Amino acid sequence: MKIYTAPLEGITGHVFRTALYHHFGGADKYFIPFIRPNQNGNFSTREKQDIMPENNLNMYPVPQILTNKAEDFLQTAEKLEAYGYKEINLNLGCPSKTVISKMRGSGFLAYPDELEQFLDEIFRKCKLEISIKTRIGKESPDEFVRLLEIYNKYQMKELIIHPRVQKDFYKNHPNKDVFAEALEKSKNPICYNGDIFTKNDYEEFRKEFPTVDCIMLGRGLLKNPGLIREIKKNKPVDKISLRAFHDELYAGYKEVLSGDKTILFKMKELWSFLGPIFTNYEKYVKKIKKCEKLYKYDEAVEKLFQEQELVS
Repeated sequence: MKIYTAPLEGITGHVFRTALYHHFGGADKYFIPFIRPNQNGNFSTREKQDIMPENNLNMYPVPQILTNKAEDFLQTAEKLEAYGYKEINLNLGCPSKTVISKMRGSGFLAYPDELEQFLDEIFRKCKLEISIKTRIGKESPDEFVRLLEIYNKYQMKELIIHPRVQKDFYKNHPNKDVFAEALEKSKNPICYNGDIFTKNDYEEFRKEFPTVDCIMLGRGLLKNPGLIREIKKNKPVDKISLRAFHDELYAGYKEVLSGDKTILFKMKELWSFLGPIFTNYEKYVKKIKKCEKLYKYDEAVEKLFQEQELVS
């Protein structure tokens, strides 16, 4: 089974990916949160830091592009090629309202004719391998019949399917019926993404779809950074490795960010996912989220690690 890490905007940047790789490893590809081409054609500071080879050592990183303009996609791909990248990913999955309002991400799925024209141009002109991460529609799963017909016209590296529609955001359950149909009819390799949070979830998925050989983990890795290792090596996360991961991540943010508030925002975001991996975590996470100074945060985290155990 190939396992990829999902590109989660603002969360799985190079600091997170590096800490995850150092302490748990195991991912076959690490997808970089989306690059949004701008008017001047340059990468933002965040985007440049994320794609720099020295920030992705020993990994297989795949940059993701968010756009509905073929010219912008191709220009960005050319720049990424100069950094040594061989593969890029097109974001047709982001459900954010600010993204879809501009006909990007999963918002582009509502315009299949325009999407097909876009894909015609990028697949004809781009020198790099292209994969696509997609939802199954904007409003209705029925939209995916037409979308899959379009995807089947192009030879892509792989089609990564999150079987929800845009309006679901991350609610409801992934539509396994639509995924099963895609698995049967797709002319491209398929990767599954959606709601695999535990090893048991993974094993249930394998029973349901034994022919699938590739999955992508997103929120599951935020809830349990050791999930890939647990799936591949049957070695559950432990407090020592989790603390080492946390400490490297924390140190990394302190190095690249400035000000207690900015650093704490990142760490509090992590704990909103990570908290339930501990027993009786609620009061500790509540205290963490109230911290306004780093030394207070240090004290709260130390108490949590000392006084609680990991949920078995």
